[in-house]
Amino acid sequence: MIISPSVLSMHYENFKEELDQLNQNADWIHFDVMDGHFVPNLTFGPDILKAFRRNSELFLDVHLMVSDPEFFTDVFAKAGADSIIFHYEAYQNLSKCEELIDRIHDKYLKAGISIKPGTDVKVIEPLLKKADIVLVMSVEPGFGGQAFMPEAYDRIRWLDGYRKENSLNYLIEVDGGVSDRNAHELLSCGTDSLVAGSFIFNGDISANIEKLRRCE
Repeated sequence: MIISPSVLSMHYENFKEELDQLNQNADWIHFDVMDGHFVPNLTFGPDILKAFRRNSELFLDVHLMVSDPEFFTDVFAKAGADSIIFHYEAYQNLSKCEELIDRIHDKYLKAGISIKPGTDVKVIEPLLKKADIVLVMSVEPGFGGQAFMPEAYDRIRWLDGYRKENSLNYLIEVDGGVSDRNAHELLSCGTDSLVAGSFIFNGDISANIEKLRRCE
């Protein structure tokens, strides 16, 4: 199990203290990039990612919720990302998605594809042979603190079954409303990486991460 705290929920006035707790307890850092167009919110630029890179050796998992993922891929690759995850819905074109996966791999980064809750998971089937990560959104992307959408379980089960049937190695990641109340079932369905924001940062970060670990 990979625990990937979403720093969208981090308290930046306590950056050093909270990042120290992440460095000691988390596996990855999940970094949400929103452009105000693909989703109705604005978040971080590359300089913020550079600050994480300077102060952490954790894997930096960058999730692009943007209308031009190719442009942002180049920007955040230079800033220190270890993976770039982009949305199928940004293109709705399998050839363009495959081209971007290849471009990300050319930068020696892990490449991921994400889908919104309303997108049929099977639409990305042709991309699964190349993807390193598949991110299932269990809330509508754009804002933190939303309630988990249980429809995600069936999508994860399908991805896990497809992975096993075809001897593929992509990681299944889930983001949105993740907590100790649903983590065990998510893991049982085949999830490898749990992205959690509000649950981890509202309270004792180390203790909340440990609560997720006990769900394994």
